[in-house]
Amino acid sequence: MAIHAQRTVLCSAFRRCLHTRIRSRPSLPSPSRTNLFIASHTLTRTRLSRALSSVQTQNEASYPPKSILIVNKLRTEPVVGAIGELLDHVRKAYPGVKVFSEDRPDIPSGTDVWRPGPHSEKIDLVVTLGGDGTILHAASLFSLGAVPPVLSFSMGTLGFLLPFHIDDFVKGLEAVFQGKATILNRMRLSCTFYDKERKKMGSADDEWQVMNEIALHRGSSPHLNTIDIYVDGQHLTEAVSDGVIVSTPTGSTAYSLSAGGPIVHPSLSAVVLVPICPRSLSFRPLVFPSSSSVTLCIGDRSRAAAGVSMDGRVSHVLNPGESVTVHASPYPVPCINRSSISDYGDEQPGEEGVGPGKEDDWVRDINNLLQYNATFRSKALLRYSGKT
Repeated sequence: MAIHAQRTVLCSAFRRCLHTRIRSRPSLPSPSRTNLFIASHTLTRTRLSRALSSVQTQNEASYPPKSILIVNKLRTEPVVGAIGELLDHVRKAYPGVKVFSEDRPDIPSGTDVWRPGPHSEKIDLVVTLGGDGTILHAASLFSLGAVPPVLSFSMGTLGFLLPFHIDDFVKGLEAVFQGKATILNRMRLSCTFYDKERKKMGSADDEWQVMNEIALHRGSSPHLNTIDIYVDGQHLTEAVSDGVIVSTPTGSTAYSLSAGGPIVHPSLSAVVLVPICPRSLSFRPLVFPSSSSVTLCIGDRSRAAAGVSMDGRVSHVLNPGESVTVHASPYPVPCINRSSISDYGDEQPGEEGVGPGKEDDWVRDINNLLQYNATFRSKALLRYSGKT
């Protein structure tokens, strides 16, 4: 009974709406490598109305949403049909809402063109139709500031960032406009590049925001990379490997997981460091608090340059002496949970598991998508029992 009561208290505390307070990050003097500090985020589920209010202070968004940005993958026939039904429903149910689409040749009819940038139209809600890559692309459109809440619909693709199927778009939008939606603020990383003299590469505002990970890799070179790793200005180690991954908790189930990294719950504030095929067997993955900054510098003894991949996008090539500094971004990605469209108190007596509205999307995903801790025997039982 005591354990059950404790779990109940923890569950209640987990669902409380907390405000995030982020301190400013001091500048990095050149050319010395000194400590970089940024206060940790408290990434929790919050009510969408409070999330939009928080975005309003940075991006002047409004609640209920007055503008929607539709981001979709390649417009195949199913995608075209789904967008048409979605637009028809928005026009009928929410006639005062303005709908935007990206500036691309296949823009849906009845939508206005939206272009990212400091002077772009204000967006209150992002609706994605596609897979996890579509969400990563949508987040990259807001690299200069706050990201509006993201309502993601799957077009049949399985993914860790896809809580809704496209068939549920009516319920999903209803939860948003009625203020019943809950969100999970998924942490992003801010990446800044420096040359050999520790001078910033690019413009003053050129900081890349990544939702999954930044990866330094040897690319097509047959030689291993030599990368000096600094944490808060202190030299951690010299990595001789195929590369190094710096990941968010969200990205811990992506490239980082394939490289042997840990699975981290997305509500945590953490920076994950994972080597790619290191020469040393004692080079194990590490998890740092989000207040830490990680600098990856290509060593002078490295026989090859390092390619830089950010959320699957090739961005830079770093030569010996050049570096990238990674720290937690003050602008997370607020993703709307599937529990938003479920009603509380609908538990059926005698049934196992939690009831609707209390399900943790992440727990469901690691079981369904990763088959977490599923033995050969349990997989066989599932197959022959006809369950999917």
